[in-house]
Amino acid sequence: MENHEIVSTLNDLIETCKDGEEGFRTCADDATNTQLKSLFADRAQSCATSSRELQDLVRAYGGKPETRSSMTGTIHRRWIDIKSSIMGKDDETVLNECERGEDVALRAYRDALNKELPSTVRTVVERQSYGVRQNHDQIKRLRDQVRTTS
Repeated sequence: MENHEIVSTLNDLIETCKDGEEGFRTCADDATNTQLKSLFADRAQSCATSSRELQDLVRAYGGKPETRSSMTGTIHRRWIDIKSSIMGKDDETVLNECERGEDVALRAYRDALNKELPSTVRTVVERQSYGVRQNHDQIKRLRDQVRTTS
């Protein structure tokens, strides 16, 4: 895999991390439960850390790192805002949208891992992918708990 392909793959993941960071911040703002607010704020910080790690890799491969979220992520957050203003913002709705965002992140990491990445890059992407999977599964469990208590 050539450096420009590695940089492109990493920049796609940076956008995904930026989407996650902003998405989790939105969820933290919208959640009513203080524990969820704290969890989402923590996850936003984790996404920011992952983004910086990927940006360092992009620089190491001679590229210019992405600094913004994707247009798709921005549109999704605006849709959440519109939907929430119409339907209200309860924790189940927030968790549903959060899980949807993590589904997108899982696909992005899966796509990256299907490429022939250098071992140093693959190690980072695999570790971050595992974290995304853990986020997704925890969000899903929390959403299911909220459903059963509602």
